[in-house]
Amino acid sequence: MPRKKDSAGPTAGVYDIDTGTCELIRDTLVSDGWTVQINGVPSSHIDMDDPTQLDFEYMRWMAGLVRYHDFPGSRLRTLHLGGGACTLARYFAAVYPDARQVVVELDGRLAELVRDWFDLPRAPLLRIRVGDAREVTETLTENSRDVIVRDVFAGSTTPEALQTKEFTDHVRRVLAPGGVYVVNCGDTRDLQRTRREASTIGSVFPHTAIVADPAMLKGRRYGNVVIAGSDVPLAQEPALARELLGGGVPAHVWQDEQVRTFARDAKVLRDPVQKQ
Repeated sequence: MPRKKDSAGPTAGVYDIDTGTCELIRDTLVSDGWTVQINGVPSSHIDMDDPTQLDFEYMRWMAGLVRYHDFPGSRLRTLHLGGGACTLARYFAAVYPDARQVVVELDGRLAELVRDWFDLPRAPLLRIRVGDAREVTETLTENSRDVIVRDVFAGSTTPEALQTKEFTDHVRRVLAPGGVYVVNCGDTRDLQRTRREASTIGSVFPHTAIVADPAMLKGRRYGNVVIAGSDVPLAQEPALARELLGGGVPAHVWQDEQVRTFARDAKVLRDPVQKQ
């Protein structure tokens, strides 16, 4: 994917953004690789020469769930809630050249910088929409997306408004039949948040899946768990399981029955009750 002529390209340094600071760091192990840190937390990694190279393991897991999913349509329509450096959007643009993608990013200044630094496809292939992820989702047309990716963090946690059943109901309304909802859940060793998110997604979607490394699933460390929901079965392909085991951090995939057993006693997350 050649760099756009109107792009200034990435330059290492610390930049002021609407929500704090963004630091762009050159990756010395990759010829033209860059790490984006938001307020001191690693947020994204970009390989300028190869958009299909995903440095963050959880993004590889998300990409695998989508690649091995059988979509009924010929053109992938993807909504990314949480922009960062648009790493996964670049990946999908390379793997699905006809895809139509929208990235929702709360931080307008970050969106401007990312457009300037990285070789992102232009509209209509990829549009960056500045706004609140929940507010934007609630305005979208029914059955208008095949994939919805939620990767939104405020510090180390996802805003609660993006975890509830009420929000997930909006996600399912926006997803077309056969579509898939994929979320990045960051959690501690007790896995309490993961269980509640899995319970919530399972209360809305008839089919679920989880991907994570075994140590995380056994409560031995903190990290990322990918949870997915759909109205059709997920993660059925044996090739997906083999691919996940062969990554830099080998991961396991749980299908619906295992997910529901794991989340059986966890309470569904709900919006706060509004006082009259």
